[in-house]
Amino acid sequence: MKQVVQNYKSGELAVLDVPVPGCKTGGVLVRSAYSLISTGTELMKVSEAGMSMLGKARSRPDQVAKVMQSVATNGVPATYRKVMGKLDSYTPLGYSLCGVVEQVGAGIDDVAVGDLVACAGNEHALHAELNWVPKNLYARVPDGLAPRHAAFGTVGSIALQGVRQGESHLGEVALVIGLGLIGQLVAQLLTASGVRVIGADPDPARCELAERLGAAACGDPASTAVEAAVAELTGGHGVDQVYLAAGGGSNQPVELAARLCRDRGRVVDIGKCRLDLPWNAYYEKELDVRFSRSYGPGRYDPEYELDGRDYPIGYVRWTERRNLACFLDLVARGRVDVEPLVSHIADFDDAVDTYQRLKDGDLKAVAVLFRYPEQAGEAKEVAAPTVAVPPVNVKRSPARAAKSPVRLAFVGAGTYATSMLLPHLAQRDGVELSTVVTTTALSAANARRKFGFAQATTDLDAVLGDKSIDAVFVVTRHSSHAELTRQALLAGKTVFVEKPLALTEDELAGVLAAVEESGNDRLQVGFNRRFAPLLQEARKRFGTRTGPASLRYLVNAGRLAHGSWYLQQGTEGSRFAGEGGHFIDTASWLLGAEPVSVYAVAPAGNEDLQVVLRYPDGSTATISYVTTGAPGFPKETLDLVADGKVLRLDDFVRASVHGPEKWVSSRLPKARDKGQNAELAAFIRAVRTGGPMPVPLESLVATTAATLAVQAGLVGGAPVTLASTR
Repeated sequence: MKQVVQNYKSGELAVLDVPVPGCKTGGVLVRSAYSLISTGTELMKVSEAGMSMLGKARSRPDQVAKVMQSVATNGVPATYRKVMGKLDSYTPLGYSLCGVVEQVGAGIDDVAVGDLVACAGNEHALHAELNWVPKNLYARVPDGLAPRHAAFGTVGSIALQGVRQGESHLGEVALVIGLGLIGQLVAQLLTASGVRVIGADPDPARCELAERLGAAACGDPASTAVEAAVAELTGGHGVDQVYLAAGGGSNQPVELAARLCRDRGRVVDIGKCRLDLPWNAYYEKELDVRFSRSYGPGRYDPEYELDGRDYPIGYVRWTERRNLACFLDLVARGRVDVEPLVSHIADFDDAVDTYQRLKDGDLKAVAVLFRYPEQAGEAKEVAAPTVAVPPVNVKRSPARAAKSPVRLAFVGAGTYATSMLLPHLAQRDGVELSTVVTTTALSAANARRKFGFAQATTDLDAVLGDKSIDAVFVVTRHSSHAELTRQALLAGKTVFVEKPLALTEDELAGVLAAVEESGNDRLQVGFNRRFAPLLQEARKRFGTRTGPASLRYLVNAGRLAHGSWYLQQGTEGSRFAGEGGHFIDTASWLLGAEPVSVYAVAPAGNEDLQVVLRYPDGSTATISYVTTGAPGFPKETLDLVADGKVLRLDDFVRASVHGPEKWVSSRLPKARDKGQNAELAAFIRAVRTGGPMPVPLESLVATTAATLAVQAGLVGGAPVTLASTR
């Protein structure tokens, strides 16, 4: 098998062929799928190996002390031979990986061959194709958690142990100094615990990443931004805890901790930074300085790590292994998001080049993963992933025509409802805004006053039970769409729900179960772009298509403002999950079919996506959803190419068709019309007449399933088949 090694004397890095380790009693043999480079600890070791002998001595005074003791005991010649022999040997690298159990040793009954496990330890979770791992240094990976995410288990345990040492409490404020890999994880864990986090790091990209993942504020420790944020969030008292997750030889982190920590606060050292404590500053505040020892209790105890002797949970609640399992569970449940931390994934065979690029600074990274050969990573999800497209099974009840006027109720009255929907409905003939329902009384009262609702309430049941209401608009946060839609369908209402219809396959199945149970399929999702007059005209001018088409859709989405609820991915889904249905629906409408597979890729460390949809006739649609573009560039541009013709749409302001006959829309400036008015007109017409809904339910389901498949594809790293369960 192959393993990454380093010669500490020469600094040489290599991928060597070494014997396969035996599967000893009390452990398992694990074939690696992904292993994680610790860009802090490992790079420090790699850098030290490249130093002169004097430099090595200066960087490791603890080892120099051992050498001097050996000289005193054994003499210079014997000590020299011993030291040179040790330095001139290959040593392993790595301590955090995920892989598949290939062989189970005697005495192991909690995992079986084929199980996916996360492994820890700088002697047992190495950058190698196979590792023997003792019982207390592995944990089973929860179902659905991607192997590359589970590979963060060990560094996650280090961060988790540091947070436990800080004894944080709900509502406190913490300062994390150093926003590398460990610091980013510490910040997320604290945020998940209800602690407001301020980050300090000289790298603006790392500060921006931490804020995107939940930190309240971040900035350069040398500036006044961090101090100002601490003053604002703590009322000038100082933070409750400081977590030192920085490295290097500067004493600035410890001095900053003393300055910004409150009286009798806690300072927890997790990284390896200089610790010349300014005595007066720490004494006057009586600061509690604590150290966090790696992954947790059990570390460096051979009876625990090698012999498998666990500590009773009644005496030691969180051991190494329990921390590892806990972190994996947090990631699996979406409480911690490690995907944005992945800066680069390298093939294992390119390990030496990857380390060199990191050392030279050519590769700027928070976290780097080694990906092992496919046959080495046959985890449960390796089979081609699929997302079900459930059938629409409904014995349709006859749709009744609504009396005039059509009476509408709105559930939710946020920015989109009040700016893009209600202005088109408030003055429409034959429409009565009956009731607005919100969770807060004041927002309901504001909507009633502004748009003329007959009544405002916070009681959803009263609206659903009101037989005079013909249709219900669901315009709430994404996480509530599916459940509110389900309730309204069961109440017999025609429903208009803003995208997305559902955030999970289970939510989508729940909506369709309500359709089947009630016989009510009167549903519209707010996919408005297919109703845009300019796009409608361009499609008409393009004409009938005979051959496969290629469609490109660039969405220059831009960055969201800090604090936007769209960033709450744990509860509201990813940004693409919330908005991507628009673009998939538009592509499918232009191509006249529903997609059969989805392939999604994302550059490490940002939210940009490339989504490729494949259609039954061989047509493809590529959606580039980017957040890193120029703010002044148009948001949406689209090109459709087929049969010697090209359709181009420029942000719903201009459109053209090039072919045997050329057509170009008016060049006079006009406001963008993305179809909301026409969409609402079609919906009201369907409610009033009892006629077909503007978009078939089967199409709404297919678009929703394709949107869900994007996230599944990002996790699985492979094309996702949209499998009809009809």
